[in-house]
Amino acid sequence: MALDRRLDVLAVCGVGMGSSLMLKMTAEDALNALGVDARVENTDVSTARGMTADVIIGQGMHTSEITDLAPIVITISDFLDKEGLEDKLRAALSEKGWLA
Repeated sequence: MALDRRLDVLAVCGVGMGSSLMLKMTAEDALNALGVDARVENTDVSTARGMTADVIIGQGMHTSEITDLAPIVITISDFLDKEGLEDKLRAALSEKGWLA
């Protein structure tokens, strides 16, 4: 059963500017390719701790600090690898039953 609301996604990096903005754009492309209605925000790790999200995406050095903040936390190594992120999102969203 697919999620019946817009998915809240955080793209996280250390400072919340350059790399998280690139990751936000990659995540939006990957989610669109999957047909998932999502709102993607980019932010830094500290701010992410005070936010609510369904999915958090970031590099391992950052996601390891915030694994308990969202039902799905995805670690990436390449901010521009849309296909790789799409595969990870497909697997994680399907496991939760959030992908139609």
